[in-house]
Amino acid sequence: MEITLLVKSIAGLVVILGILIFLFLYSLSNKRAKAKKEAKKAKKSQPAKQKSTHYKLEDLVAVIRNKKSTTKELQEALDLIIKNYGHIHPKLGIRTHPDFDIYAEVLLRICRHPNTTKDIIIKFDRELEKLNPEYVREINDALTKGLNSRGL
Repeated sequence: MEITLLVKSIAGLVVILGILIFLFLYSLSNKRAKAKKEAKKAKKSQPAKQKSTHYKLEDLVAVIRNKKSTTKELQEALDLIIKNYGHIHPKLGIRTHPDFDIYAEVLLRICRHPNTTKDIIIKFDRELEKLNPEYVREINDALTKGLNSRGL
């Protein structure tokens, strides 16, 4: 008698556990579906490009890395880089600061970008040199590498 009661209790608990697991998985899938719908709505309701000056440097560099960026997008990204991140940290003795590598990459990327123009390159080069006079030689070296890598 006690064993049958024990088996029935265990079977009941297993059924309840199965129902709880099913409800948990069902609610989890509903949350994911709602999140996807909200993301689609938010993406549709957002304008094509937000006008904000609070971009991270990595986001602006990503625009430059994107080969499908338009000339206007390139110009806006470079203007924001100069405006918000134009000053490079001082040199460490005779060595450049490690953050200079980002600017060297930006110079290389804009030189090789398919939608760049000479005006964009020259403007960015001049403004960066004006803000960082101690890096003029390094900026010119990075620009030369970028122009030489174009493969004309």
